This record gives sequence, structure tokens and C-alpha cells, in this order.
Amino acid sequence: MKTIAIIGAMPSELKDIREILGEAEVRRISGFDFHISNYKGNTIINACCGIAKVNAAVCTQVMTDNFHPDCIINAGIAGGMNASVKVCDIVVSSEVLPHDLDLHFLQDYPPYCGIFKADSHLIETAEKVCAEESVNCFRGRIVSGEQFITSTEVKNMILDKFSPFAVDMESAAVGQCCFLNDMPFVSVRCISDNADDEGAMSFDEFEKIAAKKVAELVLRMTEII
Repeated sequence: MKTIAIIGAMPSELKDIREILGEAEVRRISGFDFHISNYKGNTIINACCGIAKVNAAVCTQVMTDNFHPDCIINAGIAGGMNASVKVCDIVVSSEVLPHDLDLHFLQDYPPYCGIFKADSHLIETAEKVCAEESVNCFRGRIVSGEQFITSTEVKNMILDKFSPFAVDMESAAVGQCCFLNDMPFVSVRCISDNADDEGAMSFDEFEKIAAKKVAELVLRMTEII
């Protein structure tokens, strides 16, 4: 039996996961509700961290300290960045990093790392599940920042500097916290919008569809990790 942690930023990103898992024990720690379920031979713990990097980092550390999971999956939706990535495609993180911070401050000072590598086994598991379910999947860099990208100009600036496949507001924080704790992690994101001038409209239309797709894929991952 393994203990697998799932962290999502918004209630909508965990709604379908919780419905599939069914009845759960809920423990409230440091302001977060941790839902604990037994699912197909494993213990699954999921938590809604809230939006942006501080929330994600604190929740990840609380999860790690209190439940000592074997791995952490950051599940949810994201904005597509690479031109090949379309709405409702899946991006599996090869690595995560902030796009709104000079990496010099992370690389030259503690933790002496600014780009956080996802676990290879978790990446391969996510890709395997996507292949089994005939879901279009990309392995690539995910960047995070304290803003919801709905500007083509801002998108192009981030693309030029970092060449990411997706952008969100939490993955980099989860990755940094897992790096510090030597915890295997991966971010699995379903694209809800193209992070451009039409991003807000697309997000409203596809948020629930994208959240449901990533929920089903992540729970399938927990069966074969």
C-alpha cells in the first residue's frame, strides 16, 4: 500500500476526484482540509491548497510533515503556452520554475536551485495513462507566477524567456517544496485556455471539462504508480 498525495488549487479541480473517491476522513490542519480515502489498495490524500504559490507551498509542506506520502501529484488546469498544445490537452511537467522571479535569487542563494525536476517514474506513469486513454499529452516545462495570464503580449514575453508548455500559479511552489523535502512529484495539468487575449473566455467555458479530464487521469495514475 502506498500513500499518494494530490494537491489542487481550486475546489473545481478536486470536485471530480472527491466524487470518485467517495466518503473520506477529513482532517483539518493549519487551515487546510485533508481528505483521506482508501482507493484500490492505496491511501489517497487530497487537499485544496488555494490559488498561487504561497498557498501551494504551505499546503505541500503541511501534507509532507503530517502524512509522509510516497509522492505528490499536483493536479489541475493550466494555460497553454506551446503552440502545439491545445485546449483539453494534457501537459505533464518535466520540470517546474517561477516565471515572475529572477532565478538568480534561487540559484545563488538557498535552496541553490531554481528549476525543479519532476520524478521520471511519475512522468512516465502519467504518459502511460494518457496513452491508454487516447488523450493528447505533452511532456514539458511548466512555469508559475502570481498572475492569471490573459494577455498575448505577456504570454509571448514568458514564451521568449522560458519556452514553457504551460503556465499556472502553483506548480513551481509544489516543486520547490518537494525538492527541499526530497519528495517525488509531478504536475499534471489539463489545458483550459491559451493564456492569451481570449484566455478568460476560454477558461470559463472549459474549466469544468478540463478539471474532470485531469481528475480521471490522475486517479488512474494512483492505481499503477
